[in-house]
Formats: sequence, C-alpha cells, structure tokens
Amino acid sequence: MLANIFIAGSGGIGQAAALILAESKVMNVSIYFGDISEIAIQSAKNFIKEGATKDIDVFSVVMSEEGNNEIMEDALQKCDIILDCLPGSQAPRMARLAVKHNCHYANLTEYVQETKDVIEIAKNADTAFVLQTGLAPGFINVLACRLYEEFKNEFGTEIMDSMTMKVGAISKNAPSPHYYAFTWSPIGVATEYLKDAEIVRNFNKMLVPALSGRETIIIDGDAYEDNFTSGGAANLPDAFSGKIKNLDYKTIRYPGHYQWVQTTLSTIQNVENRIKALENIMLENIPSVEDDVVVVYSSVQGKDQKGRLRRKERSYKIFPSVVGHKKLRAIQTTTAAPLCEIAYLLLTHKWKGVILQSQVPTLDFLNGPFVSSVYGVYEPKL
Repeated sequence: MLANIFIAGSGGIGQAAALILAESKVMNVSIYFGDISEIAIQSAKNFIKEGATKDIDVFSVVMSEEGNNEIMEDALQKCDIILDCLPGSQAPRMARLAVKHNCHYANLTEYVQETKDVIEIAKNADTAFVLQTGLAPGFINVLACRLYEEFKNEFGTEIMDSMTMKVGAISKNAPSPHYYAFTWSPIGVATEYLKDAEIVRNFNKMLVPALSGRETIIIDGDAYEDNFTSGGAANLPDAFSGKIKNLDYKTIRYPGHYQWVQTTLSTIQNVENRIKALENIMLENIPSVEDDVVVVYSSVQGKDQKGRLRRKERSYKIFPSVVGHKKLRAIQTTTAAPLCEIAYLLLTHKWKGVILQSQVPTLDFLNGPFVSSVYGVYEPKL
C-alpha cells in the first residue's frame, strides 16, 4: 500500500510514528513532517534517515504558527492522511485543514473541549476522523471495549458493575521525594493533573476534580497508586451509558508521587495559571529520563446470569525497544503504534466522518500489524 502521510509535530511521538511507518511491511509511505521549527524538522528527518533500514522520502513543511501557508497547502494537497502529534490546542486547526484538503485525520489529544470542536468540524466530512487514538486515550479504551465484548459473550449480560482503565508512563527508577521522572510532555502531565476528570458513578456521568480518587493497586505483583486525571476515558462514558454502573480512567504512578503533587498544589492555590505554575515547579524538581516503562491495566466486572461476581482483565508492562536502527522509549512506541494502526485502518477501510474510540473494531485494532508489534498478539480469553 502506497501512502503520503503528513505528520504534524516533529517531536518524540511524531518521530516514532514516522520510523514505525518507515519500517512497516504492510505500507510504503512518504512522510511530510510539519512543524513551526525548521530546526526541529531537520532533526526529525535526520532521525528517520539514520533509523530506517530502507530508503524513505521525508519532506519538510515549515508550518505557520496560526492558519496555514503556501508550503502547507502544497503538501496537504498531496497527502492522504494527517497524523496530528501537535499539542491538543492545535487539533481544531488541523482538523479544518484535513476537511479542506480531503485528508483523513487522526490525533492523540486528551483535551476534551478541543475534541468536541473537532467532532463539530468533521461531522459532514467526506473523509474519516479518528480522535484520541494514542495510548490514553486510545489503546486503553479499545482494550476496555474488547473486555466488555468478551464479558458479554461469555456471561450473557450487557449490564456490568464497573469498567476501569489505568495507564502509567513512568520511569524505571523513582527516587524521593516526588517518586517520578518525566518520560513525556511536562505540560501534558500538569494539564491532566488539574483539569476535571469525567467518570460514571451509579450510571450517572459526572465531572470530578483531578487527583480526587487516589487508590492502591497491585498489577503483576507490583504495587502502584492510581488517581483520576482528565481525558483518558475518551467517549466511553457516553458509549456505555446505562450499561456500566461505574466507569473511570486513572493514571498510574509509584506510591508517594501523588502526595508530593498534592503538597505542591497547596502552595499555588491562588495562582492565576495553575497549570503553568505546576509545570514550572515540576520542571525545577523532576528530571526527564530515557529509561522508561509503560504500565497498562483494564478490567470489567459484573455478575453472570447465576449471580456470581466475575471480572475480565488485562495488564501490560512495556519497556523501550529497538525499531530499525533506533531505540525508542516505551512511551513512544505505545503511543505511536496505535496512531499508526489507525492510519492503516483509515487507508484500508471505507470510513467516513467521526470515529470515536468505542467505534474502533477491537480485534482489527488490537491484532493489527502495528499495535501487535508493540503490545503482542491479543489472544481472546473466552
């Protein structure tokens, strides 16, 4: 399959997506890297040229900070799909360009309002728009939907007590006092810690403050803490309305981290821009590292037709891996592979309009060539 793919954003996830696509055995692609920084684009191009094991065309597209320009227009006219790896605030802008140039579109953002804006922009589009399709939101939501399908098929019920989704992008080691190191965007971490989280309790959808649901969980024998954060539930609170009594997404961290964050937040209660203030404090105290691990857990729980309580669950622990000639961090592969999988599905399925996470065909996604290369082949447990 031949495809011209515009990757908006030439940072770590954009580079990982480009390299994963370049190494694909099911697609032959040309990459158009879009960014406001020509230096960043050149760095990304060098990364792909050094990392790929086969020749691939990589083009530079210097983007305007707002709107578009002639270079962007010319590139998008040639492209089949936009993979949006920019900050979530840019999603509506890129969606409008996708509509204008008749491109498919997929993004990663957990931003709730911007997602609603894109849905409105794309509702009459002739191409398909798959939203929130990285790791969380993204992979974790499709996994939860698959577990729901398996529970329903095995136990014969559509009404369940709970659906949990938990993801942690954490460092391999985490010294005190913050028990954390950055493995991805600091502004993304600060945002999800301060924007409200959407959950379901007793069949009612509601907003709760981020970091208001700290609990301990043991996954594969290791103890973690989890807590409410924004955006990770995608559209599942609406998709399972009336079917799941309690539904939520939580972010996994090492024990002790959330207490440090709460103490830190208490010092900036009266600051106008708390997200930026928290980001700055974290950047002053928390280092960034390359040696990371991604922990994933999801479950559905309810009673079978005889009244016995049952649970379906899956967990993953994913470490850095080599793609082509480059070692990629776990957060890169676990985020970029789902995005690449959606690109493949967009180009092989006749989708049109907005596609939300609950509408993605679960096994096509989980056992697709890109996702399975990172997460392993998904074997249904029936």
